[in-house]
Amino acid sequence: MGAPTTLDALLRELRGRLQAAGSEEPGLEARLLLGAATGLDTSALIARGLDAPTTLQRKRADTLCRRREAGEPIAHILGRRAFWSLDLEVSRACLIPRPETELLVEQALAAIDACGRAHPRVLDLGTGSGAIILALKTERPSIVAVATDRSPDALRQARANADTPGLTVTFLQGAWLAPFKPGDAFDVIVSNPPYIAPDDPHLTRGDLRFEPREALAAPQAGLGDLYTIIDTAPAHLTPGAPLLLEHGFNQARAVRARMEQAGYRKVQSLRDPAGHERITLGTRA
Repeated sequence: MGAPTTLDALLRELRGRLQAAGSEEPGLEARLLLGAATGLDTSALIARGLDAPTTLQRKRADTLCRRREAGEPIAHILGRRAFWSLDLEVSRACLIPRPETELLVEQALAAIDACGRAHPRVLDLGTGSGAIILALKTERPSIVAVATDRSPDALRQARANADTPGLTVTFLQGAWLAPFKPGDAFDVIVSNPPYIAPDDPHLTRGDLRFEPREALAAPQAGLGDLYTIIDTAPAHLTPGAPLLLEHGFNQARAVRARMEQAGYRKVQSLRDPAGHERITLGTRA
């Protein structure tokens, strides 16, 4: 078979290859990859569909498609991921933001609005790409935004994502609440920590193979980091302030029990669009 003679034909070829490789969205991914290879957005690809691709464009498209066929996440190939209203740079230094985490943002915004302060202090633990705290700062510019991560590479990524839209966030290196001294308190603490069991076979499949293991897996069947945050957060919450956690679809009961044991009030879990209990929150007594 000869080389595709038009951009439309090249798009069809990429779509067929991705479908054969098992992509769940071969059409969308083909458009994204061809756009990256040619520098054209979707509307331009449609308008110029009968144009002949250059040799360089065909080579670039083939290289990008091979990476995706090998299982590399589309976000890593493109170097970007849309989250909330943001267009974030992503890399292997941190997790790729997931749509279900937007529920955590929604609930954190509600908590910010309910706290009654002019400039609420909001903390994001294990910020990764900065997706959560940057979404919150975008929607509520008056907050005092702080975020931590143990990975210096992840923090560099988060700072770059904050600099692009000019958002002011204080980023601190350290595990969870370790960077803070007694008396440092926040009006809202939010976190999407690692919650996959270290022996979970999903870690060796699909996109997860390309993401940092330390940002995915936690001890105690995936509950270790969640428990650490639950146990240490009360010392850094103002009275009545909430802790909001994302966790695995089957961990809500264990997370609620730990929060109640630690003395949190109004503990509840919320379901994501797929119907899974994905977020649990509770307030400091």
